[in-house]
Amino acid sequence: MRWGRVMGALLAVLAATPSEAGDPVLPPHPTDEQLAMAAQNPVADLISVPFQDFIGFGVGPEKDVLNLLNIQPVIPFHLTRDLNLITRTILPIVTVPSFTGNGSTTGLGNVAATWFLAPSNPGAVIWGGGPIATFPTATSPLLGSQSTWGLGPSVVVLAMPGDWVLGFLVNNVWSVAGAKANLFLFQYFASYNFESGWYVTTSPIITADWEAPSSQRWVVPFGAGGGKILWIAGLPFNCNVSAFYNAVRPDVGPVWTLRLQATLLLPRGIF
Repeated sequence: MRWGRVMGALLAVLAATPSEAGDPVLPPHPTDEQLAMAAQNPVADLISVPFQDFIGFGVGPEKDVLNLLNIQPVIPFHLTRDLNLITRTILPIVTVPSFTGNGSTTGLGNVAATWFLAPSNPGAVIWGGGPIATFPTATSPLLGSQSTWGLGPSVVVLAMPGDWVLGFLVNNVWSVAGAKANLFLFQYFASYNFESGWYVTTSPIITADWEAPSSQRWVVPFGAGGGKILWIAGLPFNCNVSAFYNAVRPDVGPVWTLRLQATLLLPRGIF
């Protein structure tokens, strides 16, 4: 049975997905509209704590449901006057069906960390780049590799013309120790922002497991969603919902994925 390997690969690439952080340059007291646009840029001088939940429907032969909750604290550091380091650590809490009719397995997946170097005062084109690393922290072989240490490059490029945010993020992680792995991720994103912090967005996450057979290698989703900046207990949250149909997927992969996100935004000067 290859279910454990395939599900492990799917969860590994999901656990490495980009979070939404903030605009590299925000005014001291940003409006909801400014926060909404900021929340669609993966590199920023902004502390944020995203909680991103993926619910996969139609998993495996019994068409079960899996759940992946990514907790993704994002912390920027000022290295120099012109350069920031944006750190993101992803802790995945995973629930997958057993495929045997005996309940499900819940636990920690493989932790991932990314370090983006990004200009503190970018021009029309915003960019960031640096290493991404994955660690064999999975508490079950169904939740990810328990031996693979991974490392690779990650790059993000975007522009924010008018009310639009347009860009892409790409990375590839190779195993440097433990079980062999070679995982690719490409996410393009496009958002249009309205007044009062409302926006519509599409941000499919395309992945490939280069070690899998060609028919089981790719996950290619299509979909869209929307969101809004909400203030809860005096703090701003970026909340959004998106749905995606996985047009290309492994045999046991989810047919549909619902993505729910709530991100606490902590821009400087908000208090």
